[in-house]
Amino acid sequence: MKVTICGAGRTGHLNAVLFKQVPGIEVSVLTTSSTVAGRWASGDDIWQAQTRDDRIVRARPDHVGTDPAKTLENADMVVITQPAQARPALLHRIAPHLPREKSVYVGAIPGFCGFDWLAAKAFSECENVVIWGMKDVPHIAFDLVAGQKVRMGGAKAELFVALHRRESAASGSRLTAMLNRLYEAPVTLLQDYLEITLTPGNALMHPAILYTLIGPGAPFENRPFNEPLCWWSDCPQAGAELLEACDAENQAIRRASEARLGIDLSSVKPLQQELLEAYGNQIADDRTLYTLLRTNRAYAGIRAPLVANPYGPGLIVDRESRAFHEDIAFGQALLVTMAERLNVAVPAIAKTYQWAREYHGGLADGALDYVPSDWPEAA
Repeated sequence: MKVTICGAGRTGHLNAVLFKQVPGIEVSVLTTSSTVAGRWASGDDIWQAQTRDDRIVRARPDHVGTDPAKTLENADMVVITQPAQARPALLHRIAPHLPREKSVYVGAIPGFCGFDWLAAKAFSECENVVIWGMKDVPHIAFDLVAGQKVRMGGAKAELFVALHRRESAASGSRLTAMLNRLYEAPVTLLQDYLEITLTPGNALMHPAILYTLIGPGAPFENRPFNEPLCWWSDCPQAGAELLEACDAENQAIRRASEARLGIDLSSVKPLQQELLEAYGNQIADDRTLYTLLRTNRAYAGIRAPLVANPYGPGLIVDRESRAFHEDIAFGQALLVTMAERLNVAVPAIAKTYQWAREYHGGLADGALDYVPSDWPEAA
């Protein structure tokens, strides 16, 4: 089986190394980095992953390059690991080079931000493409040195995937068989892709923390940080409380979607329950969402996106971070759009979304253009 991974970032690098541990798997990596591609082409470049117990897992991908025609040649599965803001251009770029003579399973890890709708628009003329997404990343990955090494954090005990509504039951069976071959954790097929779209994740989590760190009245609203801090082990109490409010609104969107579409989205659980089920004994104190976030060993060491302050001493939030360009411009924008279509009030989500757009000053406004115009369609 040939797997093409689009993106040589943290998740792409880690998956490439892990997939190559499986006998009979050919791994090709499409990257935008000519440096990473050049290192691979220059010789015996070995990619590494450091596990939580400090073991080093090594592998050499079968191909790493910048040419989609070469990397996608004869692919059976395509895994998109690039951030949401890069995906529209990426899908447009790869569509002409996908095999046409067989089914090709094209999915995103993670599959959030309405990837099913985006892919359906991009591959409208590719009937052989099977569109899927994974609920979350299989492993936390961080401390990437591009094309060389990455560190592996906490792993999910179970993986969940979903298909676009246009796909068949047979395609679902084939997908789960392919993914169960690639991953150690068992893979379960969900009933509806909205179970992924509405899963509480970064689109709720990162904006809430940013707002309570640098938003109106926050401790770092008008002053730089003195030192680096971690997203979760340093999470403020106010951040956890705002996140709970945003999570409750996400549940309201879930309930309204169920009622309008006549579907069961009960797998979309409140964030605290979601994290408990995902990380289990890696969490030292699960009494509240605040204590859970601060004591989840799977999240330990994941730093907030701070860069040197160009105007003086200290650190400031990086405006190029995925927290803005993915989680807010795509993730929160989608939730706001869905809430408006469903007539659901989401004041906490809307507050953080509007503030973040104004704070950043360079984020796109309005509904994502790939959300179907007739959604929510009648059941």
